[in-house]
Amino acid sequence: MLRKFLLLSLTILLFCPAGKIIYAQQTYDHQWPGFRGPWGRGYLEGSIMPEKWSIDSSLNIKWKTAIPGLAHSCPVIWNDYLVVTSAVNLKTEESLKVGLYGDIDEADDMQEHEFRVYCLDKNTGKIIWERVAHKGIPKSRRHTKSSQANCTPATDGHYLVALFGSEGLYCYDFQGNLLWSKDLGILNPGPYTDPGIEWGYASSPVIFNGTVIIQCDIPAGPFITAIDLATGNEKWRTSRGDEVSTWCTPAICSLNDKISVIANGYRHICGYDFRTGKEIWTMSGGGDAPAPTPVIANGYIYLNSAHGKFSPIFVINPDATGDITLAPDSIRSKFILWSVKRGGAYMQTPLVYGGYLYNLQTNGTLTCFDALNGEIKFKENLKEAFSSSGIAADGKLYFSSEEGNIYVIKAGPEFKLIAKNPMKDVCMATPAIAGNSIFFRTQHFVIAIEQTK
Repeated sequence: MLRKFLLLSLTILLFCPAGKIIYAQQTYDHQWPGFRGPWGRGYLEGSIMPEKWSIDSSLNIKWKTAIPGLAHSCPVIWNDYLVVTSAVNLKTEESLKVGLYGDIDEADDMQEHEFRVYCLDKNTGKIIWERVAHKGIPKSRRHTKSSQANCTPATDGHYLVALFGSEGLYCYDFQGNLLWSKDLGILNPGPYTDPGIEWGYASSPVIFNGTVIIQCDIPAGPFITAIDLATGNEKWRTSRGDEVSTWCTPAICSLNDKISVIANGYRHICGYDFRTGKEIWTMSGGGDAPAPTPVIANGYIYLNSAHGKFSPIFVINPDATGDITLAPDSIRSKFILWSVKRGGAYMQTPLVYGGYLYNLQTNGTLTCFDALNGEIKFKENLKEAFSSSGIAADGKLYFSSEEGNIYVIKAGPEFKLIAKNPMKDVCMATPAIAGNSIFFRTQHFVIAIEQTK
């Protein structure tokens, strides 16, 4: 039975350097309710995090649970419940090709699948319940490095939503009862330079104030929509115009009484009114196949992307209105605090933590910027392929390579590698944090790591 959850803090006020209140947000104590945790920020306060562990000797391994199928979705946590999704091929073993390569190939997995939701006990790893949300041959294809279950679930502690792209959106309670489902149509993003190629849908749902926000940048008719969390009814839907396919999860930004939805993109990087879906500001100039999520920190909006001829990082004032696209020879403007033309990440969302922005590229190049002026503090190459985004807690940064090596790095302006911990399994998903534990979703397992007392 679901414990009565406690909303321990209703509002947290964050300040800009000058002391002006920039935005107010609800926050939850030690929950990890969606992609990259509370507000998508990628860190948790007040945790005591492990530095070293061993799969072989079970050092600091709290539990390890096998999950069938293939999925890049990340764990979400509320109180004692941990939820993951998976797509299980009922005919053959799933194929996955990781590493640094540029092929646009689609995987051959047009066999019957079960699209599943798993609820685990956070403390023991025991599977409490599992549900088959949908069964059938996938309605769209995926890249050889992708999966049919890329989207991270989201919860507000009462409702739990799981998105499986073309297979639909499903809402459960924590007893596993299906409350409603919704067909969003065929969601089949792929490279706009190669029409007809499908790489798999990956944008995760975001919950705020009883509303689910979903960004659907697809080749035909891209849109962003708001759905009532209790009923599944659509509140509004806004066209994304001539936007190309993206794999970006949206973010919520609140400025006093103005709440906006931030959507990364290529032709349309936008801020929308949360209540109506009306566009507030727009800009272009990102990478042409963006995947990173916007990050709200220090009273600003941090955006990055890298593909094609553009690989920028933008830091945007949430007061922005109208078209704020930078001139070709500019790196800042009235609404852009600072930017870099090249250096953004293709897949990874930036980590803004303790006054610094950590930007990890697919090839393992990690750059630390001063978050308020863009000054580079260090640049190091971890010499592996990375797809998942970094997270942080307890003054430590955690970066997971595709081969499953977890780099633990001391937070701050100087590079210091604390440890490199092999998970002995492919790791494409961004980890989660709750209490003093860190939870890794590998290709075959969910693994809880906690410092032995």
